Amino acid sequence: MIRPSRARGARSPHRPPSTTAGGALAVAAAIVVVVASALAPDARAQPSAWPRQAVRVIVPYSPGTGADILARTLGTRLAERWGQPVLVENRVGASGNIGTASVARAAPDGYTLLMNVNSHVINRSVFKDTGYDPIRDFAPVSMTAWGRLMLVANAGTGLRTANDLVKEARANAGRFNYASPGIGTPHHVAMEFFKQQTGIDILHVPHKGTAGAVTDLVGGQVQVMFLPIHVAMAQVRAGRLNALGIGSPKRDPSAAEVPTLAEQGLKNIDTDMWYGVLVPAATPRDIVVALNRAVVDIMALPDVRAGLAKQGLDATTSTPEAFGKLIEADLARWQRVVEQAKISASD
Repeated sequence: MIRPSRARGARSPHRPPSTTAGGALAVAAAIVVVVASALAPDARAQPSAWPRQAVRVIVPYSPGTGADILARTLGTRLAERWGQPVLVENRVGASGNIGTASVARAAPDGYTLLMNVNSHVINRSVFKDTGYDPIRDFAPVSMTAWGRLMLVANAGTGLRTANDLVKEARANAGRFNYASPGIGTPHHVAMEFFKQQTGIDILHVPHKGTAGAVTDLVGGQVQVMFLPIHVAMAQVRAGRLNALGIGSPKRDPSAAEVPTLAEQGLKNIDTDMWYGVLVPAATPRDIVVALNRAVVDIMALPDVRAGLAKQGLDATTSTPEAFGKLIEADLARWQRVVEQAKISASD
């Protein structure tokens, strides 16, 4: 976990003005100097008195997704901290490209933020034109969380573990297919990565959103899927789906009974999703730093961390620089998976 260092500016002491010479005019002038000097540290701590008006957080996905949960959690606390409205706007479409591109084109003034997931980098390899460059057009602010994907199966399949799926898929070609919320989504590329690492071949059935995919999975029209933990566990505990494993280096506290894929001998299958805040590329550095400080402070609050953990989200923050390096590394990582699987939005 990466944690940025934080430093606060120190207020310089001011000597009270003399009133023994110069009369009332000198006293008035000295008061002006003292007041101006006293205000200077506050101006540095809150750059250009930002924010002076409502701030928008664009979520390029539908309500109830991990990005939406994080944006609303963070937005509520930012509004309290700033004394300004923080408005969460779900701008959906094109696997997140529509909302993300709108932020790339927004004024770089600190009043439009983006809460995104690793689709931010996956999409560049999947779409011919996303409408934005995931690195050039944005300034990273901070990570907000890691989200974990769980491999699940329709209860009627009889599959109980990830190894069951691998064994059955190898022995019965064509028996299994899998759902995703759409081409190029983290759920989709995670399964393609799983297929590459295990050597199985199962058919992809893309849907228009998570709700439809889960409906078909529960109904048996498709057999398996990677799902965010907070979505999967509701169905697992209702007996409609079986949890086969978690694609993460460690178990998740909200589903502690479910082993990781690595614990089942399926090594090097890490499907964790990062979430984070970004702003348009030319946003002033002092605003990025102030926003980073606010995000780090809020995500460290015990009640915030506990609430997110119940949703399968592991609150995590970073410096802008560390987040930028993660974005660059993830771009290269998922590009290799997409190219090997020949994933294209035109399919």
